[in-house]
Amino acid sequence: MTIADIKKTAEQKMVKSVGAFKGELQKIRTGRAHPGILDQVQVDYYGSMVPISQVANVSLLDARTISVQPWEKGMGPKIEKAIRDSDLGLNASAQGDLLRVPMPALSEERRRELTKVVRSTGEDCKVAVRNLRRDANDQVKKLVKDKLASEDEERRAQEEVQKLTDRTIAEVDRLVQGKEAEIMAV
Repeated sequence: MTIADIKKTAEQKMVKSVGAFKGELQKIRTGRAHPGILDQVQVDYYGSMVPISQVANVSLLDARTISVQPWEKGMGPKIEKAIRDSDLGLNASAQGDLLRVPMPALSEERRRELTKVVRSTGEDCKVAVRNLRRDANDQVKKLVKDKLASEDEERRAQEEVQKLTDRTIAEVDRLVQGKEAEIMAV
């Protein structure tokens, strides 16, 4: 493995970490509705658990209401139960075939709790990125130890990995600030 391979692998893993962090941020609900909130809710579909998006059309009715239109007649009650049983704190109500999922307004206290969750999740992502930096630097040191790279190349590689780490952590910080602003907006 060369230094370029090590840097490329570290960069790919850091991008994946940020992508996973973005996915986690999607799950943290704000006062506004968006269909992605229901992505992790699983529904019993003929004995197997599948995401709601595979058994129904999920869309927005307005800024605070999600509509769920099941593709089969008998799925409505199952979807309603799955939404109610999820840890999202949402309550679906049936109107014929259509399910309406209103987003309750967040209290100030709950908003503050959610910002703490966002910060904690962001910190976990930063720790993962720093671990990737450490792993990459260890691999470069091993190359130097095995006489496959010079010390100058090692120093250059470590500087480049550090710059990559700094950029990634700055992106995580930006995402955290954006989500906090979104949560605190009334």
